[in-house]
Amino acid sequence: MSAGLTLAGVSKSFGAKQVLDGVDLEVARGESVVVIGGSGTGKSVLLKCILGLIRPDAGSIRLDGQELVGLGGHALDSARGQFGMLFQGGALFDSLPVWRNVTFALTSGKAIRGRELHRLAIETLARVGLPADVADLWPAELSGGMQKRVALARAIASAPDIIFFDEPTTGLDPIMADVINDLIRAQVKAMGATAVTITHDMASARKIADKVAMLHGGKIVWQGPVSALDKSGNAYVDQFVHGRAEGPIQMAVRQ
Repeated sequence: MSAGLTLAGVSKSFGAKQVLDGVDLEVARGESVVVIGGSGTGKSVLLKCILGLIRPDAGSIRLDGQELVGLGGHALDSARGQFGMLFQGGALFDSLPVWRNVTFALTSGKAIRGRELHRLAIETLARVGLPADVADLWPAELSGGMQKRVALARAIASAPDIIFFDEPTTGLDPIMADVINDLIRAQVKAMGATAVTITHDMASARKIADKVAMLHGGKIVWQGPVSALDKSGNAYVDQFVHGRAEGPIQMAVRQ
């Protein structure tokens, strides 16, 4: 099962700084959309608005037609129950063993015995290429790549309708980053889930995305299929994709 997401006119400012300025974005059911953009362009703020962690100043965010902006209490919890999330850096709970981390979302308001949770954790870890004995380890005993796999297992364990990925390859070497990209693509496809990823890693965007949207100046300045990325005809996209210092995107550099 999957869910569709529609953003219309989403705006957010902090004091005099306008971070989001009328963002429009359509994510179809079962589609993998990657939002690219430089550091400080508002990608994380956009994600927090969708998750209900920040309330936008204006605009609409709908999940399968249900308005998320302004939801609170049980209604917000119910909507979030459809979400899976892979946080930047993994964000595992150091005080919990791996199997408890993986099944964390499954314990919310549900009476599931520890033995059953342990079994489910092992099954989910296998889906991301980790052996059963990892379930009883602690996060501190894992390498960075293994931590990221455990975080992915946690994101998919509850079979969510829509999964969010926040800079999923940050801190990984190129080979492990490619492994994670492959796992994300494979698991999202196997589940039939909708996926929204924010990243500035173009290798990740090319592998994960069905559609790419570029955020700049608080707006989506271009969106299209990943196959059109190299022939977008958009100067902002072209500069970003090819990592050129010269172009319409100007970086402030202190002399």
